[in-house]
Amino acid sequence: MREDHFGYARKPWSFKEDRRLMELAKSSTSLEDAAKQLGRSPGAIKRTALRLGLSLKSRVGKKD
Repeated sequence: MREDHFGYARKPWSFKEDRRLMELAKSSTSLEDAAKQLGRSPGAIKRTALRLGLSLKSRVGKKD
């Protein structure tokens, strides 16, 4: 397995991970939180969300 520039190993997404990302997107989880929960880089989350037709918002710049 190769590593991306965040140090995450590139591994194929499982059906279970795809489903979990769908659930996270539906519950308005941020891109960064989804990355932490799935143990994937934010870039991997973004790419997979695009592949699945999902939208995740970044929390960068969001006021709490």
